[in-house]
Amino acid sequence: AEAIARNLYEMSHLPVPIVVAITGQAFSGGAIGITVGDRILMMEHGCYTVIVPESCSTILFKSRDRKEEAAEALKLTADDLQQMGIIDRIVPEPFGGAHRNWDEAATVLKRHLLEALAELRSLEPDELVAQRMDKFAAMARFEE
Repeated sequence: AEAIARNLYEMSHLPVPIVVAITGQAFSGGAIGITVGDRILMMEHGCYTVIVPESCSTILFKSRDRKEEAAEALKLTADDLQQMGIIDRIVPEPFGGAHRNWDEAATVLKRHLLEALAELRSLEPDELVAQRMDKFAAMARFEE
C-alpha cells in the first residue's frame, strides 16, 4: 500500500506529460498505480479495475461462482470506463484482438500515444499537474 501511495504521489507531481496505455489486464495495485495519467488509453478488449472479479465475487456474494456478475458490476470494460470518464480513449484492436496481429496493434497504439502527447505538449508544467490532480479527484465518484 505504501509503495502504491508513493507512486501516486510522485507521479501526480511530475512536470511532464504522462500517457498511460492499458494493453491487456490492469488489476489491483497495478491498476491503482497508473490512475494519475494525463491521458489514459485502453485497448478495446482490455480490463481495468482495482479488484479482480473473482475476489469481488467472494467479497460481495461469499462465492467465486458469481464472478461474471461481479465483473459486470465493476464496469471494467473500455466502453464502461470511457463512459464514466476513467479512461480518455479506446484504442481499436485488429480483428480477433491485439494478440492476433501484434504489429498492427502496435502501429495503432503508437498513433494514439503520439496524438495524446501532442494534445499535452502545449500545456505548461503547472497547468499539466493541476489538470492531472483535477482528473484524479474526479474519479472518486460512487453511487449508493
